[in-house]
Amino acid sequence: MHGIFLLGTAGSGKTLMAASLAECLARQGEDACMVNLDPGVLNLPYKPALDVRDRISVEKLMRDYGLGPNGALVMASDLLAQQAGEINEELQSLAPKYVLFDTPGQMELFAFRVAGPYLARELKLEGKMVLYLFDGPFCADPFNYVSTLFLASAVHLRFTLPQVNLLTKIDLLEEGVVKRILGWSRSPALLREALAGQPGGGASLLAGDLFKAVGKLRLDFSTIACSAKYFTNFLNVHAAIQRVLSRGEQEE
Repeated sequence: MHGIFLLGTAGSGKTLMAASLAECLARQGEDACMVNLDPGVLNLPYKPALDVRDRISVEKLMRDYGLGPNGALVMASDLLAQQAGEINEELQSLAPKYVLFDTPGQMELFAFRVAGPYLARELKLEGKMVLYLFDGPFCADPFNYVSTLFLASAVHLRFTLPQVNLLTKIDLLEEGVVKRILGWSRSPALLREALAGQPGGGASLLAGDLFKAVGKLRLDFSTIACSAKYFTNFLNVHAAIQRVLSRGEQEE
């Protein structure tokens, strides 16, 4: 049983990607189940096998503790860590090949609180990995791309799991823009050139320094361009997932 955690900023398409990936795996004959870890989500395009909302109610936390929506979401996120044992038991009874974890829309609630890394560490899974989503339209600007790169690096340092980066929502971008972003992911020189050509010298210098700092981590930022809406390039996404998880099995 392998776990795949989908992370990315709000609006990057985590929930639709999770639903589409589950459908893609099913088409390949793979047994996958969905786990919703977002206590604040209202509607889901899939039926989760496990749903954190069955255990933690944001509305109840607001009533019981006099919290606003944001405070209740933070508290719900922290309470999620206490659910590790129960989630483990339920997953063991389901025993799918893949478990797709749809994480909160506000990424910081999962990635930069205690519960996210703790839960990822404590769940009894043979292999674990992160799919980090780069929001395609947002990353069309080189400054935004660098900030996303920084967040992807921070997530890697928080979870220390194998990570595959996906450039999402490419159906909303022209082909030339997609190629340009993929070029930045493969060539630091191209990204530095793009940053240097942007107006605002101070911002360019700051973004350049940030990029240099990220580069020192020597992480692999190669990216797969895809569309969860139209299943574009999902065969490559599936292949990348299999490579990462099978490598983990070999290392064990």
